[in-house]
Amino acid sequence: MRKALMIAGMLAFAGPALWAGDKIKTVAIKTTINCDHCKMCPSCGARLEKSLYDQKGIKRVDVDDQHKTIKVVYHSEKITLETIKNTIAASGYDADEVKAPAEALAKLDACCRGAE
Repeated sequence: MRKALMIAGMLAFAGPALWAGDKIKTVAIKTTINCDHCKMCPSCGARLEKSLYDQKGIKRVDVDDQHKTIKVVYHSEKITLETIKNTIAASGYDADEVKAPAEALAKLDACCRGAE
């Protein structure tokens, strides 16, 4: 009886994490990063990460300035890939085929826009 209660308790805590496993996705999105410090830049990198983490379902964001990609781990039932790409573009960075609008680009520092 004690063993059955222990197993039931473990399933109650671990079950939801196990069931969500196939809904957790990872994607590498090609982007435009024009300098080697965008991810550390307080006005650019912080804005990008904050805008993504503000979205429900985002688990992890890794900006790779060398490969010009943004790796995002997300819960596919809480956010779509299209929403992720649009969020990145709204932060001033292209996201695969989604181009950043001019008004979002204008908010980036000159070096992050590629103007320097």
